[in-house]
Amino acid sequence: MANTILIALGGNAIKQADEKGTTEEQFKNCRETTGHIANIIQYLAPEDRLIITHGNGPQVGNLMVQQKAAQNIVPAHPMDVVGAMTQGQIGYMLQQTLMNHLNEKNIKKPVCVLLNQVLVDSNDPEFIGENASKPVGNFLTKEEVQELKIKHPEYIVKKVKPNDERCWRRVVPSPDPIANLDGEVINKLVDAGVVVITSGGGGIPVLENGKGQLKGIEAVIDKDLAGERLAKIVGANIMFVLTDVEKAKINYGKADEQDLGKISYDVAKKYYDEGQFLAGSMGPKVKACLRFLENGGEKAIISSLDKVVEAYRGETGTIIAK
Repeated sequence: MANTILIALGGNAIKQADEKGTTEEQFKNCRETTGHIANIIQYLAPEDRLIITHGNGPQVGNLMVQQKAAQNIVPAHPMDVVGAMTQGQIGYMLQQTLMNHLNEKNIKKPVCVLLNQVLVDSNDPEFIGENASKPVGNFLTKEEVQELKIKHPEYIVKKVKPNDERCWRRVVPSPDPIANLDGEVINKLVDAGVVVITSGGGGIPVLENGKGQLKGIEAVIDKDLAGERLAKIVGANIMFVLTDVEKAKINYGKADEQDLGKISYDVAKKYYDEGQFLAGSMGPKVKACLRFLENGGEKAIISSLDKVVEAYRGETGTIIAK
């Protein structure tokens, strides 16, 4: 039976937390990332299909800092436009490096980047009060947060790691994705055997009025939840959520912390309902995996990028199945 596999890449696939985010650094990370993906492609049968999506939080955060610093010289752009800019930037880097790896392996597989809009709801709770939950930009110390709030009192900053000096990040609204607006085009490309890189950063968030007109909104959609919507559109039966840890954990940061290996949907749902997974971190990843299985997916895998081949073979990772 043919497999349709969706890979959702975490931010560490493009920029590490301790890096400045230079073009050279990001290309280096993309080369390493797509090297692992090329190894997966080697395992695939000719009738198998692969779709890639990715995060853009650090890139959006850095570009907004650049815009703020230069606002007296050139006009700044709203977050939806920044999202589109970084979607193109990262897509280009992933596309080029993956094509190079495939050429080195003599694998004849076309790779395409598609700029992508995703529909959200203006009444989503994420737009209300302090509910915003999506981290963007660099990790910060408590002192850096205090300095940031002096300059930008309107910013919402939250702790996103339990035990780390640099555990704070700015957060912005992360509305639940309703629909991928380019599904028909994506499907045609996937059916043709193209490796499609799309819905980057969760897609460009847009609202629709009663007349069918679209308008961007300042937000960042969680790329894992948008990835699940994308997986449903293309009929994926396997979804990878790749991050910076080999396995999801329960009791994270506590003495009885425990890695999760192969578990059932029911067990994963129980842990999720108990609040075992942090919002803005592992929470959306597990939520996306649960939705994927609820909507007909066969298997969802959370693992680290460097272990993706082993996870594909079932040797590691948190593997959730019904």
